[in-house]
Amino acid sequence: MNVVLALDQGTSSSRAIVFDHTGRSLAMAQLELGAIFPRPGSVEQDPQVIWRTQLATAQQVIRQAGIAATDIAAIGITNQRETTLVWNRKTGEPIYNAIVWQDRRTADFCETLKSAGHGEMVARKTGLIIDPYFSASKLRWILDQVPGAREMAAHGDLAFGTVDSWLLWKLTAGAVHATDISNASRTMLFNIHTGQWDPELLALMDIPRSMLLEVRSSSELYGHTSGDLLGARVPISGVAGDQQAALFGQTCFTPGSVKNTYGTGCFMLMNVGEKPAESANKLLSTVAWRLGGTTHYALEGSVFIGGAVVQWLRDSLGIIQSSKDIEALAASVENSGGVYFVPAFAGLGSPYWDAYARGSISGLTRGTTAAHIARAALESIAHQTADLLECMQKDYGQPVAEMRVDGGAAENNLLMQIQADLLGVPVLRPQVIQTTALGAAYLAGLAVKYWETPADVARHWVVERIFEPRMSRDEAHFRRQRWKKAVARSQDWEEHSEALN
Repeated sequence: MNVVLALDQGTSSSRAIVFDHTGRSLAMAQLELGAIFPRPGSVEQDPQVIWRTQLATAQQVIRQAGIAATDIAAIGITNQRETTLVWNRKTGEPIYNAIVWQDRRTADFCETLKSAGHGEMVARKTGLIIDPYFSASKLRWILDQVPGAREMAAHGDLAFGTVDSWLLWKLTAGAVHATDISNASRTMLFNIHTGQWDPELLALMDIPRSMLLEVRSSSELYGHTSGDLLGARVPISGVAGDQQAALFGQTCFTPGSVKNTYGTGCFMLMNVGEKPAESANKLLSTVAWRLGGTTHYALEGSVFIGGAVVQWLRDSLGIIQSSKDIEALAASVENSGGVYFVPAFAGLGSPYWDAYARGSISGLTRGTTAAHIARAALESIAHQTADLLECMQKDYGQPVAEMRVDGGAAENNLLMQIQADLLGVPVLRPQVIQTTALGAAYLAGLAVKYWETPADVARHWVVERIFEPRMSRDEAHFRRQRWKKAVARSQDWEEHSEALN
């Protein structure tokens, strides 16, 4: 039992990584995961493709590492959050595609809830803001729009889940229908103070209790894989939403410590300790993890389009051949030439929460080149992150001394330098940049005593590079004000109509 296997099911890919006792990655397998766009503002994925790609990477990484399933001490699962699935308990077949967290089809319904005055109650109980981002309105849409779904739910035949619970169900051949508390806290149906599914929220969203799943801690034995999948029955003992897993993988165990993950979106979390923190600046209060019977909480800011803006430049605009090309192209100019790119392709998340915002590029002149647009795209990622840290420091009441970073786009040195310049604080990049998977591995390993305590895993966190701010604060302030002006011109663009539904 000399390794831990992490399954990292993300929005754009499924990955499996094998880690040793020092937290070092021994092997990784990854398969891209496509999306379905049935109409503007809608984003879906095939649940069976999610499962097949994740299983294939697990099988592949075991071969790559030259190990047997019996060498795996435990499996940890981390996942894209809020993405919503419903399947038939009897057949195990999904009744509809997975509705992805980016999907905005329920924007009008959420506006109706807010207009009816439910926002304060939802925020008080869940720590969340009423928004299509979260699972509840997606689940309601499936029940209302899929023929026969409500009748099946009334008979107890349907199971709701987020991606982690779908993988658990499949890995255990239907023996386990459960999630961890961090994923439950993102559904907008879970009371983060009582630690229970909330009857008032279920009634508001018209969700039958029979569809819901058991909520467990983030580090405990959930069950074992079916023996025919990996070659042996392997314990599954860690589950956490991707951003909470990254916070754990960055070993942000001290209140006030902050990490930012640069993936498809960007997600900043601050550990706030064992009591939820209310936000006065439109951030989210969420569960970080439950470990050893103790629940830890976090403040979170969510950017919907982070690294995805680079994919857009590659796939839709065609100005780069691969995502890695953007660094050289953006670095070929000293600045963006006054261009500001607001990538509100799926609306705006924290702190704007505008489901009707749409992308815009401002400040174009005849002198604007592809390089200026590429640089403005990178700067848009850094600006959105700076929006989050400004709010987080106000809510927490103390300045942040540093920010730890991870995720694929954190490998971009130019982006990290721009980020440090705009924030005015050091940006620390660790040696192991895939900390989402690492956090899942740590949670799983702690449950089976592969690692004894969080202090044991904290010793393995090592910084690879520190990016110090170089820009004057006056220049940074000027650019931040111009960014906010550009954001204002992107907001409330779409008509508030049933066209999104």
